[in-house]
Amino acid sequence: MKNVTILGAGLVGSLLSVYLAKRGYKVSIYERRGDMRKETIAAGKSINLALSDRGWKGLAGAGLEDAIRQIAIPMHGRMIHGVDGALSLLPYGKEGQFINSVSRGELNKKLMDLAEESGVKLFFNHRCEHVDLDNETIQFSTGDKSTTITHNSLLFGADGAFSALRSSMQKQDRFEYTQHYIDHGYKELSIPSGKNGQWLIEKNALHIWPRKNFMLIALPNLDGSFTGTLFFQYEGNPSFASIKTEDDADKFFKDYFPDIIPLMPTYKKDFFANPTSSLVTIKCFPWAYKNKAALIGDAAHGIVPFYGQGMNAGFEDCTILNELLNEHNDDWDKILPAYQTQRKPNTDAIAELALTNFIEMRDLVADKKFLRKKEIEKKIVAEHPDKYLPLYTMVTFSDMNYAEALRLGERHNELLEKLYTINDLEKKWHTDEVQQLIRQGI
Repeated sequence: MKNVTILGAGLVGSLLSVYLAKRGYKVSIYERRGDMRKETIAAGKSINLALSDRGWKGLAGAGLEDAIRQIAIPMHGRMIHGVDGALSLLPYGKEGQFINSVSRGELNKKLMDLAEESGVKLFFNHRCEHVDLDNETIQFSTGDKSTTITHNSLLFGADGAFSALRSSMQKQDRFEYTQHYIDHGYKELSIPSGKNGQWLIEKNALHIWPRKNFMLIALPNLDGSFTGTLFFQYEGNPSFASIKTEDDADKFFKDYFPDIIPLMPTYKKDFFANPTSSLVTIKCFPWAYKNKAALIGDAAHGIVPFYGQGMNAGFEDCTILNELLNEHNDDWDKILPAYQTQRKPNTDAIAELALTNFIEMRDLVADKKFLRKKEIEKKIVAEHPDKYLPLYTMVTFSDMNYAEALRLGERHNELLEKLYTINDLEKKWHTDEVQQLIRQGI
């Protein structure tokens, strides 16, 4: 079992290969696309990454944290853009807590470089067509040819939401699989840099234009530009389906995003040139097959991007696997069952949290009740810093199990709902009634 084959040279597959290579494993990665370090990758289908604590921990374990810090832009909070152009900044956490905007492509390239420096062999333009789990063979298409290899090794599927390995595992008895598409898709738009590479809006923030049932976000890039993403319903009015001409797009943006039009000169062209991509949640189990093969990252647990945890959760898979390798002395018969048992409830939890956070981002951040509850929560945090952590802090700025963060978050929300209904709460804050509610809720 010192030979490992990985399907997918994306973020998680590349990071996993580094962890394993550093432990003395002979690792080969097969990637369906060309080498992005040498080829131009088609633009227009990207959501910038939001690196947070779990992701940094994964990178640190591979020795890559310092290098990625150099290409990361801190985002200290959500900058909310009203229809009237009004701005308000909602900090993510206490001072010193921030998430980081990182280019997916640049991070992937650095991970591939580190993988090769660690002795990993990468094979590009190999699209996996079929995996024979019992005979340990993999069929690839390479251009107009087909080739089959016998891998005789442990096999990991890090090949994303539409994993070829998972497709083969689904044919096994009692394999559980669900996928759920939300009614919204996304489209990439772009805010170019100003003169001399200047950022035209606040650099150190994640910008959100919340519009109830849809929203636009923008994350900063090192060259002064912002990658924008419109999350929009497929059907209805307005929707992707209802905007059929550049005049339709012009009216839509003037109605809902008038302040961004001067910043986004190619928005009409980009709207029709860039693809509309879907958003899916994927759950499955088991993740491992006879301790011969296992799923990791989106192949095991695809989630929507609204908590910024997809990559962070995948990197955490690598961290947990590495810890289990240490705990069980590289005994994969023990490692893989422990891995899937430990990770499954937590990835289910972050899938639920990500769907809920979409509602918060597109709607609640501009809602008076939501903002009032945030004020109350801030007061509780100030008085009980060792006992109460906001949900966002638990998910983003700690490595607490996602499932535990979900449980505590639901409990805290019940408390905030009760406190919200109390009239003159500030005057009653130190009464026995309110203090008892707080003690019971935290």
